[in-house]
Amino acid sequence: MSTPDTGAPYDADAQVHLGVFYPGIGPQTVWEDPKAPDQVSPDTFLRVAQTLERGLFDAFFLGDGQRVRENRGAALATDIAGRPDAITQLSALAGVTSRIGLVATQNTTYSLPVDLVRRLGSLDVLSDGRAGWNIVTTDNAWTGENFRRGGWLPHERRYERATELVELAKEYWAAWSLSDVATDAGQVRWLPADRSAVITRCSDLLHASAVSTVPSSRQGRPVLFQAGDSVGGRELAARHADVVFSANNEFDAAVAYARDLRARLSAHGRSTDSLRILPGVTVIIGDTPEEAEEKARWLRENAYNPHRAIAFLEHYWGQDLSAYDPDGPLPDIDPIDGELDPSRGTLAIADRTGKLDQITQWRALAAEKGLSIRQLVLEVAPNSRYLAGTAGQIADRWAYWVRHRVVDGFNVNPYHLQDSIDDLVDRLVPELQERGVYRTEYTTETLRDHLRLPAV
Repeated sequence: MSTPDTGAPYDADAQVHLGVFYPGIGPQTVWEDPKAPDQVSPDTFLRVAQTLERGLFDAFFLGDGQRVRENRGAALATDIAGRPDAITQLSALAGVTSRIGLVATQNTTYSLPVDLVRRLGSLDVLSDGRAGWNIVTTDNAWTGENFRRGGWLPHERRYERATELVELAKEYWAAWSLSDVATDAGQVRWLPADRSAVITRCSDLLHASAVSTVPSSRQGRPVLFQAGDSVGGRELAARHADVVFSANNEFDAAVAYARDLRARLSAHGRSTDSLRILPGVTVIIGDTPEEAEEKARWLRENAYNPHRAIAFLEHYWGQDLSAYDPDGPLPDIDPIDGELDPSRGTLAIADRTGKLDQITQWRALAAEKGLSIRQLVLEVAPNSRYLAGTAGQIADRWAYWVRHRVVDGFNVNPYHLQDSIDDLVDRLVPELQERGVYRTEYTTETLRDHLRLPAV
């Protein structure tokens, strides 16, 4: 196979960087499994973080939501209702771990800028340089209602505000370090004037004025993560991010993405080695390929069990469909007027005409293939990015990808908080180590150094 053009040279010494991202929502989280642990208990996340640290992972990521998802005005019964604030929970985990990075998902649209960057900086100091920020945006007015600002930000401008907030954050975190603090009674200022200056931002999207109250950490500042598949996301990542997530798990698409992103880096005066690319993926490991595929089928069928299949269609019909048999035909009624309920996080179809077109297509597909409600949902619902195989097969694939600089590692979305985590640590990690693409011990102490990122 020829060497792919990714915008970076082949690297025989490349290492696979690994994170685990736990969103806590969505059908991929099979919380109903009797073997699944408590989805909110601090003990669950303590065990997960310590297991991942035993597996020498770069980072543990927590998703975060600013409003509980709903279905027709009530909490979505098939989702986990919520858990403690990500920064708070990761601060607790900082005290029971010593090396693994701790990354909080935090929204730039509705968060108060100075409050957000202060709390993220505090996590970085408390963890001694192991914090990261997964930067996300939204234009969801339903979420904004929790902040009395529903719908205030046009969709196309959400990355403008995110960019301004990130620039504010970087200046805030760089303002001073402990080495700047007065050390003897002869000094008249605790901090020099230039280190305690007021940091301001004033635009139609962001107003902030503050003096930094948090020193820079051992790694300088939190590592910046960004989901960058859209044009706006790629540009924000190329300008400011240290690590970018992608949805590209097909080889050719991943090569094209890497080449595009590295070209954007060069356009912003950054080196191609200043950013790590970590696609998101759900890993399913079996002793044989057949066993792995069987586990993948189990996951898909449980992710869209009968209750979730009905809830999936309720999102489009906009009304109670609980009287319909999941193993029976599609509802014979039309959806209610209006756009898709934004409380479920889907904005792909914005009006009644779009819903009717989608439902018409589904009815034709169900008639053509003789599909029940549940069978149709299993066919048309968004697929998680599953990678199923033996530990050796997955390790071979990942070694090839990182050495050819198609990616720098992977951000794994576990479908089962303990079993799938144990499979990663006890089965996949040894295979990666055997191929020479994964550390055998931590040789660094900060998240930035784990990821081999340039100093800031």
